[in-house]
Amino acid sequence: IRKKLDAESVDQNDEVLEKTRKQVNEYLKGNRKEFDIPLLMVGTDFQKRVWKALLRVPYGATSTYGQIAEEIGSPRAVRAVGNANRANPVSIIVPCHRVIGSDGGLVGYGGGLSLKKWLLRLEQGDTRAWMNRVKIP
Repeated sequence: IRKKLDAESVDQNDEVLEKTRKQVNEYLKGNRKEFDIPLLMVGTDFQKRVWKALLRVPYGATSTYGQIAEEIGSPRAVRAVGNANRANPVSIIVPCHRVIGSDGGLVGYGGGLSLKKWLLRLEQGDTRAWMNRVKIP
């Protein structure tokens, strides 16, 4: 996040950070499907439109880059949607892992395709015991 936003991190206890940590842990354990933390989206108008569209892709569902481009009213901006995904600084909370290629394949994810696959499997209900040990410090 620090790199993408060109910002300094602050190591302190904060109510929003604690709430975020708790909700991400619940999500990773398969116990949370939506986040209800305040988001300040920092990006271009186009990026913000893409990120807001990503927030509308339901838990357990996927969308293609083309579908997102259509939804935001820019049907020819498929590559730009991919670039906006890549610029997403909070990729689990704004779920860019739910975007797949037009052929249904897994393409592009800042955390790597294995993590993208893992997140999608988690959202499909694949909650093996080892997943429940994941914890954000």
